[in-house]
Amino acid sequence: MATGRQDLEKSDHRAAWLMAAPALLGLLLFIALPFMIAIFLAFTRYRLDSPLGLAFVGLEQFQRIFSDSGFIRALCNNTLFALIVVPLQTGAALILALLLNRPLRGMTMFRTLFFLPVVFPMALVAVVWELVYAPGPNGLLNGFLGMLSFGAWQPVDFLHHSGFAMPAIMLLSIWQGVGFQMVIILAGLQAIPTILYEAAALDGAGPWQRFFYITLPRLKNTLIFVALVTTILAFRLFDQVWILTQGGPQRATTTVMFEMVRAVFSRQDVARGAAMSVVFFIIVLAITLVQRLLIREEQDPR
Repeated sequence: MATGRQDLEKSDHRAAWLMAAPALLGLLLFIALPFMIAIFLAFTRYRLDSPLGLAFVGLEQFQRIFSDSGFIRALCNNTLFALIVVPLQTGAALILALLLNRPLRGMTMFRTLFFLPVVFPMALVAVVWELVYAPGPNGLLNGFLGMLSFGAWQPVDFLHHSGFAMPAIMLLSIWQGVGFQMVIILAGLQAIPTILYEAAALDGAGPWQRFFYITLPRLKNTLIFVALVTTILAFRLFDQVWILTQGGPQRATTTVMFEMVRAVFSRQDVARGAAMSVVFFIIVLAITLVQRLLIREEQDPR
């Protein structure tokens, strides 16, 4: 009997490894191996346009990027972007999820409409928003602000103004990504047992009390997950910057990903781009570890 059970467990283990093998092979070939190569290149002086071969230079590339004002500005821009976009986008997603978590007719259509921008490719979204940000009084946003201010608003070239370019990128990103966070929070809301709300209502708890004492505590892990995924995505900011501003004006919208791509494909400096990618990985890893720590503390309070 015991031998039969052991054979069955071995068979299950073999089947599990066989089913997981394609995914593990893909991770190894397309993520682990390229990253190991990037770590190796980060300690060299490898350039595509140089006839010289690989030369080990230790930490020189890291010293170069951290003494480069462009890279430091990119890190600051990414941090500023995350500090502003993450709370705004998470808050907006929570409000939308609360509004759409009601058993009303046509709610599925509204959920689809709010999720629709997530499906669109960022290139298309950026082109549409370039029309919204068009300079001059005929631009959609300039015209709207002029109407609201009864003509007092002076038209601005949002994407080429050092003070407006980053806020313009932030607004676009919040609009495009809020549907993704909304769907996750909506799933978290629907997992809360309705009996809790019914019991609270019987005890005389109002809507705000039910929100603060039932909804928010039950959504804590979901909100932590959403906020940290949004933070990681904020550090991957690239597409809209590449299409709309090319990092300008005066590097007001440059990001780590943008500097990384420009180092490799414009300057042919592969080693520099690899060093930036290693720094980027360390930042993302630190954020992920914080996420794991926060969720573990919530699941296993001491």
